[in-house]
Amino acid sequence: MSEIPFTIDQLRILLAIATEGSFKRAADSLYVSQPAVSLQIQNLEKQLDVPLFDRGGRKAQLTEAGKLLLTYGEKIISLCQETCSAIEDLQNLQGGTLSVGASQTTGTYLLPRMIGLFRQKYPRVGVQLQVHSTRRTSWAVANGQVDLAIVGGEVPPELQDILTIIPYCEDELALILPPNHPLASGGKIHKEDLYDLHFIALDSQSTIRKVIDQVLSRYDINTKRLKIEMELNSIEAIKNAVQSGLGVAFVSVTAIEKELGMHLLYSPGIEGVEVKRILSVIISTQRYRSKAAEAFMEEILPQFASKPENLDFGRFYPQPRDFGTIASDLADSDDLGEIE
Repeated sequence: MSEIPFTIDQLRILLAIATEGSFKRAADSLYVSQPAVSLQIQNLEKQLDVPLFDRGGRKAQLTEAGKLLLTYGEKIISLCQETCSAIEDLQNLQGGTLSVGASQTTGTYLLPRMIGLFRQKYPRVGVQLQVHSTRRTSWAVANGQVDLAIVGGEVPPELQDILTIIPYCEDELALILPPNHPLASGGKIHKEDLYDLHFIALDSQSTIRKVIDQVLSRYDINTKRLKIEMELNSIEAIKNAVQSGLGVAFVSVTAIEKELGMHLLYSPGIEGVEVKRILSVIISTQRYRSKAAEAFMEEILPQFASKPENLDFGRFYPQPRDFGTIASDLADSDDLGEIE
Protein backbone atom coordinates (compact mmCIF):
# COMPACT_ATOMS: atom_id res chain seq x y z
CA MET A 1 0.00 0.00 0.00
CA SER A 2 1.67 3.18 -1.22
CA GLU A 3 -0.83 5.40 0.64
CA ILE A 4 -2.48 4.97 4.02
CA PRO A 5 -5.95 3.59 3.14
CA PHE A 6 -7.81 4.93 6.17
CA THR A 7 -8.37 8.15 8.06
CA ILE A 8 -8.42 8.95 11.77
CA ASP A 9 -12.18 9.58 11.55
CA GLN A 10 -12.73 6.12 10.09
CA LEU A 11 -10.72 4.56 12.92
CA ARG A 12 -12.75 6.52 15.47
CA ILE A 13 -15.97 5.20 13.91
CA LEU A 14 -14.65 1.63 13.94
CA LEU A 15 -13.72 1.98 17.61
CA ALA A 16 -17.16 3.43 18.45
CA ILE A 17 -18.94 0.53 16.74
CA ALA A 18 -16.81 -2.03 18.58
CA THR A 19 -17.44 -0.25 21.89
CA GLU A 20 -21.19 0.36 21.46
CA GLY A 21 -21.95 -2.94 19.74
CA SER A 22 -24.05 -1.47 16.91
CA PHE A 23 -23.90 1.05 14.09
CA LYS A 24 -26.85 3.02 15.49
CA ARG A 25 -25.46 3.43 19.01
CA ALA A 26 -22.06 4.30 17.55
CA ALA A 27 -23.69 7.00 15.41
CA ASP A 28 -25.49 8.39 18.48
CA SER A 29 -22.25 8.49 20.51
CA LEU A 30 -20.51 10.38 17.72
CA TYR A 31 -23.46 12.72 17.07
CA VAL A 32 -23.72 11.75 13.41
CA SER A 33 -26.33 9.89 11.41
CA GLN A 34 -26.34 6.11 11.07
CA PRO A 35 -26.12 6.29 7.24
CA ALA A 36 -22.97 8.41 7.61
CA VAL A 37 -21.39 5.76 9.84
CA SER A 38 -22.36 2.98 7.43
CA LEU A 39 -20.95 4.89 4.45
CA GLN A 40 -17.62 5.48 6.19
CA ILE A 41 -17.27 1.77 7.03
CA GLN A 42 -18.19 0.78 3.45
CA ASN A 43 -15.56 3.17 2.09
CA LEU A 44 -13.00 1.82 4.57
CA GLU A 45 -13.68 -1.77 3.48
CA LYS A 46 -13.29 -0.76 -0.17
CA GLN A 47 -10.04 1.05 0.56
CA LEU A 48 -8.66 -1.97 2.45
CA ASP A 49 -10.28 -4.48 0.08
CA VAL A 50 -11.34 -6.65 3.01
CA PRO A 51 -14.60 -7.02 5.03
CA LEU A 52 -14.40 -5.67 8.56
CA PHE A 53 -17.80 -6.80 9.90
CA ASP A 54 -19.76 -10.03 9.68
CA ARG A 55 -23.17 -8.76 8.63
CA GLY A 56 -24.98 -12.08 9.08
CA GLY A 57 -26.03 -11.51 12.70
CA ARG A 58 -28.04 -8.85 14.52
CA LYS A 59 -24.98 -7.50 16.37
CA ALA A 60 -22.01 -5.90 14.63
CA GLN A 61 -19.35 -8.59 14.77
CA LEU A 62 -15.79 -7.82 13.70
CA THR A 63 -14.02 -10.12 11.28
CA GLU A 64 -10.41 -11.15 11.92
CA ALA A 65 -9.29 -8.25 9.73
CA GLY A 66 -11.61 -5.92 11.66
CA LYS A 67 -10.17 -7.06 14.99
CA LEU A 68 -6.63 -6.54 13.70
CA LEU A 69 -7.44 -3.04 12.45
CA LEU A 70 -9.17 -2.25 15.74
CA THR A 71 -6.06 -3.25 17.72
CA TYR A 72 -3.83 -0.93 15.74
CA GLY A 73 -6.54 1.72 15.48
CA GLU A 74 -6.73 2.00 19.26
CA LYS A 75 -2.95 2.54 19.40
CA ILE A 76 -3.06 5.14 16.62
CA ILE A 77 -5.89 7.11 18.25
CA SER A 78 -4.12 6.92 21.61
CA LEU A 79 -0.95 8.35 20.02
CA CYS A 80 -2.97 11.12 18.37
CA GLN A 81 -4.50 12.03 21.72
CA GLU A 82 -1.07 11.93 23.34
CA THR A 83 0.29 14.19 20.58
CA CYS A 84 -2.49 16.74 21.16
CA SER A 85 -1.83 16.66 24.90
CA ALA A 86 1.91 17.15 24.35
CA ILE A 87 1.30 20.15 22.09
CA GLU A 88 -1.10 21.62 24.64
CA ASP A 89 1.50 21.07 27.37
CA LEU A 90 4.06 22.91 25.26
CA GLN A 91 1.72 25.87 24.92
CA ASN A 92 1.08 25.86 28.68
CA LEU A 93 4.77 25.27 29.56
CA GLN A 94 3.97 21.91 31.12
CA GLY A 95 6.52 20.16 28.92
CA GLY A 96 9.00 20.68 26.13
CA THR A 97 12.64 21.72 26.11
CA LEU A 98 14.51 25.01 26.32
CA SER A 99 17.98 25.09 24.77
CA VAL A 100 20.28 27.95 25.82
CA GLY A 101 23.81 28.67 24.61
CA ALA A 102 26.55 30.64 26.30
CA SER A 103 30.22 31.46 26.03
CA GLN A 104 32.52 29.95 28.64
CA THR A 105 32.51 32.34 31.60
CA THR A 106 28.85 33.30 31.17
CA GLY A 107 27.76 29.69 30.84
CA THR A 108 29.75 28.60 33.88
CA TYR A 109 28.78 31.31 36.35
CA LEU A 110 25.71 33.29 35.17
CA LEU A 111 23.46 30.90 33.25
CA PRO A 112 23.10 28.28 36.03
CA ARG A 113 21.45 30.92 38.24
CA MET A 114 19.09 31.92 35.45
CA ILE A 115 18.20 28.33 34.68
CA GLY A 116 17.59 27.68 38.37
CA LEU A 117 14.99 30.46 38.50
CA PHE A 118 13.38 29.22 35.31
CA ARG A 119 13.16 25.64 36.60
CA GLN A 120 11.53 26.84 39.83
CA LYS A 121 8.76 28.40 37.80
CA TYR A 122 8.48 25.76 35.06
CA PRO A 123 9.73 22.47 36.55
CA ARG A 124 8.32 20.33 33.73
CA VAL A 125 10.28 22.07 31.00
CA GLY A 126 13.61 20.40 30.27
CA VAL A 127 16.58 22.76 29.92
CA GLN A 128 19.74 22.16 27.89
CA LEU A 129 22.77 24.43 28.32
CA GLN A 130 25.48 24.39 25.66
CA VAL A 131 28.72 26.16 26.63
CA HIS A 132 31.16 26.92 23.82
CA SER A 133 33.09 29.85 22.35
CA THR A 134 31.14 32.86 21.07
CA ARG A 135 31.79 31.78 17.50
CA ARG A 136 30.47 28.26 17.94
CA THR A 137 27.55 29.44 20.06
CA SER A 138 26.58 32.01 17.41
CA TRP A 139 26.49 29.34 14.73
CA ALA A 140 24.35 27.16 17.00
CA VAL A 141 21.78 29.97 17.27
CA ALA A 142 21.87 30.61 13.52
CA ASN A 143 21.40 26.92 12.74
CA GLY A 144 18.53 26.56 15.23
CA GLN A 145 20.43 24.23 17.55
CA VAL A 146 19.79 26.55 20.51
CA ASP A 147 16.92 28.96 21.11
CA LEU A 148 19.01 31.89 22.36
CA ALA A 149 22.43 32.57 23.82
CA ILE A 150 24.35 35.01 26.02
CA VAL A 151 27.89 35.70 24.88
CA GLY A 152 30.78 37.95 25.83
CA GLY A 153 32.73 37.91 22.58
CA GLU A 154 32.13 39.31 19.11
CA VAL A 155 29.61 37.53 16.92
CA PRO A 156 31.27 36.40 13.66
CA PRO A 157 30.90 39.07 10.94
CA GLU A 158 29.23 36.62 8.55
CA LEU A 159 26.39 36.13 11.06
CA GLN A 160 25.80 39.71 12.13
CA ASP A 161 23.20 40.31 9.40
CA ILE A 162 21.42 37.05 10.23
CA LEU A 163 21.31 37.18 14.03
CA THR A 164 19.84 39.86 16.27
CA ILE A 165 22.43 41.03 18.81
CA ILE A 166 20.95 42.73 21.88
CA PRO A 167 23.21 44.48 24.44
CA TYR A 168 22.26 42.86 27.72
CA CYS A 169 24.39 43.68 30.74
CA GLU A 170 27.81 44.85 31.87
CA ASP A 171 30.29 42.28 33.09
CA GLU A 172 32.91 43.78 35.39
CA LEU A 173 36.37 42.23 35.23
CA ALA A 174 37.84 42.68 38.69
CA LEU A 175 41.44 42.52 39.86
CA ILE A 176 41.82 39.76 42.46
CA LEU A 177 44.62 39.26 45.00
CA PRO A 178 45.31 36.61 47.62
CA PRO A 179 44.04 37.79 51.05
CA ASN A 180 47.58 38.05 52.45
CA HIS A 181 48.87 40.26 49.63
CA PRO A 182 50.43 43.59 50.75
CA LEU A 183 47.86 45.50 48.65
CA ALA A 184 44.95 43.64 50.26
CA SER A 185 44.93 45.87 53.33
CA GLY A 186 42.04 47.96 52.03
CA GLY A 187 41.30 50.86 49.74
CA LYS A 188 41.91 51.30 46.04
CA ILE A 189 45.25 50.88 44.36
CA HIS A 190 46.82 53.18 41.77
CA LYS A 191 47.10 52.07 38.17
CA GLU A 192 50.89 52.43 38.41
CA ASP A 193 50.82 49.63 41.02
CA LEU A 194 49.81 47.21 38.27
CA TYR A 195 53.34 47.26 36.86
CA ASP A 196 54.71 45.80 40.11
CA LEU A 197 52.28 42.87 40.24
CA HIS A 198 52.80 39.35 38.91
CA PHE A 199 49.84 38.39 36.73
CA ILE A 200 48.20 35.05 36.03
CA ALA A 201 46.28 35.36 32.79
CA LEU A 202 44.40 33.49 30.13
CA ASP A 203 45.97 32.89 26.74
CA SER A 204 46.61 36.12 24.81
CA GLN A 205 44.09 35.04 22.14
CA SER A 206 41.20 34.58 24.58
CA THR A 207 38.32 37.03 24.43
CA ILE A 208 38.62 38.16 28.05
CA ARG A 209 42.35 38.76 27.71
CA LYS A 210 41.76 40.92 24.62
CA VAL A 211 39.04 42.92 26.39
CA ILE A 212 41.25 43.53 29.42
CA ASP A 213 44.14 44.73 27.26
CA GLN A 214 41.88 47.04 25.24
CA VAL A 215 40.28 48.61 28.32
CA LEU A 216 43.55 49.08 30.18
CA SER A 217 45.08 50.70 27.09
CA ARG A 218 42.22 53.22 27.03
CA TYR A 219 43.28 54.23 30.56
CA ASP A 220 46.86 54.80 29.33
CA ILE A 221 48.13 51.61 30.94
CA ASN A 222 50.90 49.98 28.93
CA THR A 223 49.84 46.32 28.89
CA LYS A 224 53.23 45.29 27.51
CA ARG A 225 54.78 46.35 30.82
CA LEU A 226 52.50 44.06 32.83
CA LYS A 227 54.38 41.03 34.15
CA ILE A 228 52.57 37.90 32.92
CA GLU A 229 54.13 35.17 35.01
CA MET A 230 51.75 32.37 34.12
CA GLU A 231 49.06 31.57 31.52
CA LEU A 232 46.30 29.10 32.40
CA ASN A 233 43.37 27.86 30.34
CA SER A 234 40.48 28.12 32.82
CA ILE A 235 39.02 30.66 35.22
CA GLU A 236 38.86 28.08 38.01
CA ALA A 237 42.57 27.34 37.62
CA ILE A 238 43.35 31.05 37.76
CA LYS A 239 41.29 31.56 40.92
CA ASN A 240 43.00 28.64 42.63
CA ALA A 241 46.42 29.94 41.61
CA VAL A 242 45.66 33.38 43.05
CA GLN A 243 44.34 31.85 46.29
CA SER A 244 47.63 29.94 46.53
CA GLY A 245 49.60 33.19 46.32
CA LEU A 246 51.07 32.58 42.87
CA GLY A 247 50.01 35.98 41.52
CA VAL A 248 47.06 38.26 40.76
CA ALA A 249 44.55 38.24 37.94
CA PHE A 250 41.58 39.90 36.28
CA VAL A 251 38.42 37.75 36.30
CA SER A 252 34.69 38.34 35.91
CA VAL A 253 32.95 39.44 39.11
CA THR A 254 30.32 36.74 38.50
CA ALA A 255 33.07 34.12 38.88
CA ILE A 256 34.32 35.23 42.30
CA GLU A 257 31.24 36.11 44.36
CA LYS A 258 31.57 33.03 46.58
CA GLU A 259 35.32 33.46 47.10
CA LEU A 260 34.93 37.14 48.00
CA GLY A 261 32.16 36.31 50.48
CA MET A 262 34.35 33.66 52.12
CA HIS A 263 37.39 36.01 52.12
CA LEU A 264 39.38 33.58 50.00
CA LEU A 265 40.16 36.37 47.54
CA TYR A 266 40.42 40.13 47.79
CA SER A 267 39.41 42.56 45.07
CA PRO A 268 40.67 46.14 45.39
CA GLY A 269 39.38 48.79 43.07
CA ILE A 270 41.78 50.57 40.75
CA GLU A 271 41.57 54.32 41.13
CA GLY A 272 40.07 55.88 38.01
CA VAL A 273 39.89 52.54 36.13
CA GLU A 274 36.87 50.35 35.39
CA VAL A 275 37.38 47.17 33.38
CA LYS A 276 34.03 46.16 31.92
CA ARG A 277 32.64 44.44 28.87
CA ILE A 278 29.13 44.13 27.44
CA LEU A 279 27.39 40.76 27.39
CA SER A 280 24.90 40.32 24.57
CA VAL A 281 21.85 38.18 23.98
CA ILE A 282 21.78 36.70 20.49
CA ILE A 283 18.65 35.31 18.88
CA SER A 284 17.45 34.48 15.39
CA THR A 285 14.31 36.27 14.26
CA GLN A 286 14.14 33.92 11.27
CA ARG A 287 13.40 30.77 13.24
CA TYR A 288 10.51 29.47 15.32
CA ARG A 289 10.78 30.29 19.01
CA SER A 290 9.10 28.04 21.56
CA LYS A 291 6.89 29.22 24.41
CA ALA A 292 9.66 28.14 26.79
CA ALA A 293 12.18 30.38 25.02
CA GLU A 294 9.77 33.32 25.08
CA ALA A 295 9.12 32.81 28.80
CA PHE A 296 12.86 32.68 29.53
CA MET A 297 13.47 35.88 27.58
CA GLU A 298 10.55 37.82 29.04
CA GLU A 299 10.59 36.59 32.64
CA ILE A 300 14.17 35.57 33.49
CA LEU A 301 16.53 37.69 31.39
CA PRO A 302 15.21 41.08 32.65
CA GLN A 303 16.12 40.09 36.23
CA PHE A 304 19.84 40.16 35.37
CA ALA A 305 19.88 42.96 32.79
CA SER A 306 21.74 46.21 33.43
CA LYS A 307 18.72 48.19 32.15
CA PRO A 308 15.70 45.86 32.15
CA GLU A 309 13.41 48.72 31.14
CA ASN A 310 15.18 48.85 27.77
CA LEU A 311 14.95 45.11 27.19
CA ASP A 312 11.96 44.81 24.84
CA PHE A 313 12.06 41.33 23.32
CA GLY A 314 8.60 41.82 21.82
CA ARG A 315 10.27 43.56 18.88
CA PHE A 316 12.23 40.45 18.04
CA TYR A 317 9.61 37.77 17.48
CA PRO A 318 10.39 35.44 14.58
CA GLN A 319 9.40 36.70 11.16
CA PRO A 320 8.18 34.40 8.36
CA ARG A 321 11.12 34.50 6.01
CA ASP A 322 12.88 31.68 4.18
CA PHE A 323 16.55 32.55 4.08
CA GLY A 324 17.90 29.07 3.35
CA THR A 325 19.99 26.73 5.42
CA ILE A 326 23.14 28.05 7.05
CA ALA A 327 26.04 25.64 6.78
CA SER A 328 29.33 25.75 8.58
CA ASP A 329 32.14 23.36 9.31
CA LEU A 330 32.69 24.01 13.02
CA ALA A 331 35.29 21.31 13.23
CA ASP A 332 37.62 23.53 11.21
CA SER A 333 37.30 26.50 13.58
CA ASP A 334 40.48 27.33 15.45
CA ASP A 335 38.77 29.03 18.40
CA LEU A 336 36.28 26.45 19.64
CA GLY A 337 38.02 26.23 22.98
CA GLU A 338 38.29 29.97 23.46
CA ILE A 339 37.59 31.09 27.01
CA GLU A 340 35.30 34.04 27.46
